[in-house]
Amino acid sequence: MRDNVKNEIAARVARDIPEGAYVNLGVGLPTLVANHLPADREIFLHSENGVLGRWESAPAGEEDWDMINAGKQPIKIQPGAALFHHADSFGMMRGGHLDICVLGAFQVSATGDLANWHTGKAGSIPAVGGAMDLAIGAKRIFVMMEHLDREGGSKLLSRCTYPLTGVGCVSRVYSDLATIEIADKALKVLELVEGTSAGDLQRLTPVPLDFSLLTV
Repeated sequence: MRDNVKNEIAARVARDIPEGAYVNLGVGLPTLVANHLPADREIFLHSENGVLGRWESAPAGEEDWDMINAGKQPIKIQPGAALFHHADSFGMMRGGHLDICVLGAFQVSATGDLANWHTGKAGSIPAVGGAMDLAIGAKRIFVMMEHLDREGGSKLLSRCTYPLTGVGCVSRVYSDLATIEIADKALKVLELVEGTSAGDLQRLTPVPLDFSLLTV
């Protein structure tokens, strides 16, 4: 995925994060959301390695490797941010103190099941991290992902074929083709990326899509 597309998805997620929210950013694509949050909106970012507050990616030449996000990338924290113990961070995650968690995914099912830690393929390296804690601990799960895998198959499926991270936990999917809400046992398309039509999206997605909420 091109960097400009990654940042467009991150900016779309950032627009949907409300004032006062406590938001965990997972590794990979979700780390980019920190760079796109509105400056006039008070949002508390959380990283599972023990950071709370606001930050952005550290500019080149200003890296401080004592300050990193969950993806081990250097960050530049803003005044008021806090660094604390890993155990306390997991206490926040497991205690229901996070409003939103933004995660990447290998697959998402039509009922909101999440698979993002292992493909189940021989030789692949599992990397569950804190994803299972976040999947059950956060009030809402937003997923950022490419709509199609490397073989051209949809990552949005009727049922996940990879080992699950969480069951029925995903609230919304942000892909390079669309934004889709998972609610009332339906996949409700909220927005299409420019250049993608409703017909294109349905053709690439092997589950029924509801376009009733789509605004043109």
